[in-house]
Amino acid sequence: MIRVGSGFDVHRFAAPQEGRPLLLMGILVPFDRGLSGHSDADVMLHALMDALLGAAGLGDIGQHFPDTDAAYKDSDSVFLLERVMGELRSRGWRVGNADVCLIGERPRIGPHRQTMRDRIAPILGIEPEALNVKATTTENLGFTGRGEGLAAQAVVLLERG
Repeated sequence: MIRVGSGFDVHRFAAPQEGRPLLLMGILVPFDRGLSGHSDADVMLHALMDALLGAAGLGDIGQHFPDTDAAYKDSDSVFLLERVMGELRSRGWRVGNADVCLIGERPRIGPHRQTMRDRIAPILGIEPEALNVKATTTENLGFTGRGEGLAAQAVVLLERG
């Protein structure tokens, strides 16, 4: 049995004086500001987790890690991803492949792509080549084009059996 899931997430940029780091796909990306959110605001991992949970029919990250729960304040999204994967594995699911896309004008993630793949693929239980990481701009249109924040979308294939 196979299932496909999709995920989408958005976070606004934090004010520079907040001093939040920019975390994308579990790694620190040098940039002049980070993203604002209840957890570490790793927009790419949040989209990926929603895709994983959706494919398995398990809802979304808001149900599993609500922003109303202080226990998840400033949570490490890699830790949350590990919990999601534990839940999927306990139900007999494994990841076939995943595709994650960052949407925004900046930062450029090309120099960090392989590090991102190497960091997250083992958690998913796949080879780095089965995890695609890419980015696109919105040609200066909308909130991402104006540099107000970043969005991400993800698609995953789960297999059982």
